[in-house]
Amino acid sequence: MAIETGIERAIMLADFGELVKFKPFNRSSSFISGIFDNTYEAVDSGGSVSFAVEQPRLTVKTSDVLGISEGDLFTIRSSSYIARVIMADGTGITEIALEAQ
Repeated sequence: MAIETGIERAIMLADFGELVKFKPFNRSSSFISGIFDNTYEAVDSGGSVSFAVEQPRLTVKTSDVLGISEGDLFTIRSSSYIARVIMADGTGITEIALEAQ
């Protein structure tokens, strides 16, 4: 089932989200709701053994991060992250690939 309305997006973030500090470059910070995932992914470096790297991502309402750009800062669970890839899906949800600072 797709999440298609603003009400459904708000329910999803209320149920699974947490408070995140968002600090855009040259603007004041704000607190938004986001779903934070920090999974590990196997990376093949060409050798005989793969290694795992963190892949932190944040899912938010697009309207909460209007004007976001690469390099903007997030504070999640007392850790700082930099926005590296911003992926708006066209339905009002944006997924942000993060880099630990």
